[in-house]
Amino acid sequence: MPSLLCIAQSFPPETTPTAIRTGKLLDRLSSRWHVTVLTEARRPGPDRPVRVEAVAGRRPRRLFAALRRLRANKLLELLVWPDESIFWVIPAVRAGRRLIREIAPEAIVVFMMPYSSGLAGIALARLTGLPLILNLDDSLTCTDMHPFFPTRLHYRLAKALEDLYMRRADAVVYVSQTNLEAVGSRQSPGVREKLRLVRYGADPADFQTGAGQADLRAGAQGAGPSGDASDGFEIAYVGAMSGWWTLIGAEEPAGALKRLYAAWTRLGRYERTVLDQRTSSPAVIGQAVIDVLAEHPDWQGRVKVMLYGNPYDPAVVARALESAGVERVVGVLDPVPHEQVARIICRADLLFITLPKRVDGSPGGRISAKTYEYLMTDRPILAAVPQGENWSFLAGKPGVWLVRPDDREAMRELIAELAAAKFAGRVGTFGRETLRAQLSYDARAAELAEVIREGIERRRRAS
Repeated sequence: MPSLLCIAQSFPPETTPTAIRTGKLLDRLSSRWHVTVLTEARRPGPDRPVRVEAVAGRRPRRLFAALRRLRANKLLELLVWPDESIFWVIPAVRAGRRLIREIAPEAIVVFMMPYSSGLAGIALARLTGLPLILNLDDSLTCTDMHPFFPTRLHYRLAKALEDLYMRRADAVVYVSQTNLEAVGSRQSPGVREKLRLVRYGADPADFQTGAGQADLRAGAQGAGPSGDASDGFEIAYVGAMSGWWTLIGAEEPAGALKRLYAAWTRLGRYERTVLDQRTSSPAVIGQAVIDVLAEHPDWQGRVKVMLYGNPYDPAVVARALESAGVERVVGVLDPVPHEQVARIICRADLLFITLPKRVDGSPGGRISAKTYEYLMTDRPILAAVPQGENWSFLAGKPGVWLVRPDDREAMRELIAELAAAKFAGRVGTFGRETLRAQLSYDARAAELAEVIREGIERRRRAS
């Protein structure tokens, strides 16, 4: 078989969405190509059908740590561009040249985020003349992922870098149709024809009902009502939320020094949109649960929200839950291995997705990776998302309720309805078998393989 050199700075066993997606796709592409992966992931991954070459970056870690201790993060925002992974580019180029001489690949395939790794791909393609295929999980200029930049100059640089990627690549992959169209609208027709959509996916075999998860609940932050899962109603969210400090700040008056520091961090900031980060927390759904329990006192201790995968300081989480007044109905657990995610969500009574509310009401381009995993189950899904890509993709799917991120009343009505049905012995499930083949990584890998072949052919024609 021919070979591919794949650059994936984030790769399993890391559990970022980019790492998981890259691992799933490349395992399947290995049936078509000999795949060599160049990565910064330092721990060895499990046995895979691909060759993995780990290369360390050269970040000034001590300097960065010292600046963060001094609360000088703003200096890092201003001076390190486009992100800290820029310090991995030169080691990656050196290792990539060695690997190209060794394996003689048909093409170079780069998976981003982080964004700097695309520069390594461009450099290697320029040095070798090989076709270059770039995969961008999220656009560099997506306002959901990047609602603001340190300065207007940083925004212009990000836009220029993204446009450079479009021009230099032989094919470009986005995971969001909205972002693909937004970026494509500012490109020439010859560049637009390179852009392709290959969404995230999930493995159907992973999402079968598994064993119970009571052991996972031990030690949760917040009260997180305990008890037999079969006797209660669990609303599950898997992944990180970012609104904890917003909840704390809403309740605690800022002193003069804090106000001065906040003004310093915002100095020169270029805001493209405003996100309500409070909706990237369990505050609204937790308050909806409290409303339900006020109507049904006999359900006390039986309806709960469980968050699996919190990477934040437990003390911060506890303060945030208390500030929002939801500590008795929300439990928060540390990150869990990705192989346990399917077991968690296949046993939940209701799956919850939330994305931050866009204050200006404009549609967003971000789509959550957990959207696809949730759809692999037969569980009901409550999606509290703004209008945009995630809303449009979920609209019309069986067993999905779409609400605004701050619509507490709509959440209350749905939770009360589904909990009452379960407690009456009517457990709601939804057949999504027809979606599984469409959402599977087998289908996604076939789509990506076609894009890679298109890129190779485009470079051949241009030569």
